[in-house]
Amino acid sequence: MIVFKFGGTSVKDSDGVRNLFNIVKTCSDNLIIVVSALGKTTNALEEILKLSLDESDKCKIKLESLKDYHFDIIKNLFPDKKHEIYEQIEEQFKNLYSESFDKKHDSFDLKYDQVVSFGEIFSTKIISAFLNSQEFSNKWIDIRKVLITDDTYREAKIDMKLSKTKVEENISFKDNNIYLTQGFIGGSKSGFVTTLGREGSDYTAAVLGNLLDAEKVVVWKDVDGVLNADPQYFNETKKLDKISYQEAVELAYFGAKVIHPKTLKPLHNKNIPLFVRSFINPEGQGTEIDCFQKYDQNLPIFILKKDQMLISLFPKDLSFVMEDELSKIFSYLSEQRIRVNLIQNSAISFSLCIDNANSKSKQLLEKFKDDYKVLYNDQLELLTIRHYSEEAIKKVTEGRKIYIEQRSRHTSHFVIK
Repeated sequence: MIVFKFGGTSVKDSDGVRNLFNIVKTCSDNLIIVVSALGKTTNALEEILKLSLDESDKCKIKLESLKDYHFDIIKNLFPDKKHEIYEQIEEQFKNLYSESFDKKHDSFDLKYDQVVSFGEIFSTKIISAFLNSQEFSNKWIDIRKVLITDDTYREAKIDMKLSKTKVEENISFKDNNIYLTQGFIGGSKSGFVTTLGREGSDYTAAVLGNLLDAEKVVVWKDVDGVLNADPQYFNETKKLDKISYQEAVELAYFGAKVIHPKTLKPLHNKNIPLFVRSFINPEGQGTEIDCFQKYDQNLPIFILKKDQMLISLFPKDLSFVMEDELSKIFSYLSEQRIRVNLIQNSAISFSLCIDNANSKSKQLLEKFKDDYKVLYNDQLELLTIRHYSEEAIKKVTEGRKIYIEQRSRHTSHFVIK
């Protein structure tokens, strides 16, 4: 059994959906297809949610625009206007309208999951229907009833034991050999939709691979595999043919966008290989991630995180930043679910680098200003170099202002402007 995962970029239009069909139809194994929302639908739904709070007219316009986008794709894929998919998606958009303007949820995060999760429902219903219309028989699975999570909305944690039972109840290759389902979303024990964090579709594929003891998981991207740098920011990139789970975890943790940070653990636990392949060039071999280390190529690997904020805390009474002070700081960060990308401390200061896009960054500054002198710099970048060399460091930092520099045996970090 194999798991295929397709992201939104791969199915942004009708040609993308047809390309997905051309890829999956060559697979003769038992197959689960995990699909994200079409194109930039998740971004559009986030905007709809924000507009629904106090700009209802703009919200309705955005909803109509999103509906038109989906029905344009449907019209290209299903010339017969009587096909049942028209009615199915119409009904789903009515549900989205209702959910967007419903005031019953006090929690923004809870409402976020109820609204944003519609993207995956739209995409998978359309794609499943198209595959069936091409005589590629598949069964649509509602992952909200299969992957059971806690109530940590926007970053839900999967109950693996309960989900395994649900998977076995809903997916049997004795009945069907092709299943199609949603990435990114799940369902809480209390009956609400949950999301697994942005880019969580890779994680969905990995969890299903784990629970069903897959032979392999294949993630289809718009690049030829895992590269040693993002071609958007760096020239002369090279593909990594084979890397270990450990190397992939390091890359994901420091911000490499090709792999979601949580994806590797469920696969590593059962030694299931992960392949990153190109939906543009499906004949290519891509990158294999497995339990080997000898294939780590030791090329310098560059990871750039933009829009960073560097915050430095100085005790007003010049007291030392001891364990109890650090404990208070980290407790607050954990409570607010603020991910720290880099830390550095001295006797009388503590600095941390976070994503400035995090809406809680200003709240964090306010929290500590009574006890500390707080300094910050924004619009910075965090550059990480795995398997660095002096030549590689010089090449990418020359002429840049360096705020913090850290080095270990294999990895160097630079907060730069």
